[in-house]
Amino acid sequence: MNTPMKATFWIWLLVPVAYLVGSIPFGLLVGRVKGVDVRTIGSGNIGASNVGRIFGGRYFALVFTLDALKGLIPVALAGYLLHQHNPDWRGYLLWLAVAAAALCGNLFSIFLGFKGGKGVAISTGIALGIYPYFTVPLLGCVAVFLVVLGIWRYISLASMLSAVAFPLLYILIATQRHWDATGRQWPLLVFSILVGGLIVWRHRANIARLRNGTENKVGKKPAAAA
Repeated sequence: MNTPMKATFWIWLLVPVAYLVGSIPFGLLVGRVKGVDVRTIGSGNIGASNVGRIFGGRYFALVFTLDALKGLIPVALAGYLLHQHNPDWRGYLLWLAVAAAALCGNLFSIFLGFKGGKGVAISTGIALGIYPYFTVPLLGCVAVFLVVLGIWRYISLASMLSAVAFPLLYILIATQRHWDATGRQWPLLVFSILVGGLIVWRHRANIARLRNGTENKVGKKPAAAA
């Protein structure tokens, strides 16, 4: 069944809104309130991980939550509009257009000269918003993240392995729950693979530091950014 024109119009309207909301650099704003440009310390990234290294755990939680909400709110609104009906693959693709816009805003912020974060927190919000298809696999990713972080103490490594696990968990759970992952819901499968790969790609500088043994561990005070 096609999504009715009225719902389609409102979901398309959410696409630019999602990009603008996703572009808000909360990590940079929190740093500015504290009198620090977080781009000059640690990894130089504006995301929750670097903010947490600089200011402590509660600021990590604050920025992570705000960044996650940038993805959750527009995507959840689009999902609500979509599921008033029985969408076909075009409806799922439209839903993901909102998700992609929010993610692109975070990665390529219009307020930062099309630079941005690494997409972990906002991807978490997007997964929560794409309920239940991405929300359930996300729980498994949280478990992977916590286990890896507990063993090796690298947030970047935990984030990347969680991103790799996400599409695999989606496929596993979709099979168990008989979701139509390769039929009308195929955009969800493709999106899960693309987002997982994109998050790993955005961590390529961290990969270099992990190989060189210079990546910051949790609890270590960050130095000035290179």
